[in-house]
Amino acid sequence: MISACTEISQIIQLLDIIISDRTVPKNIRKIIEDSKTELNSNEKSKELKISTAIHLLDDITNDPNMPQYTRTQLWNTVSMLEELRK
Repeated sequence: MISACTEISQIIQLLDIIISDRTVPKNIRKIIEDSKTELNSNEKSKELKISTAIHLLDDITNDPNMPQYTRTQLWNTVSMLEELRK
């Protein structure tokens, strides 16, 4: 089984890929950056970091300006985070 730190590192890498995609609107990249910062935080418990990141990402999935493939990437990322939360 893969450790939670490794899983979070993989999720952060996925978020970095989305952030570096210039076809994603700036406001969406900002929220994804905020969720990445949240996951990197050492001040909160693992559960709180994951829950906050899920909340931030879930809120933007309905943004009409988001490219469809980015929405799919975010749903995938949220699913991975939900698995870690269990």
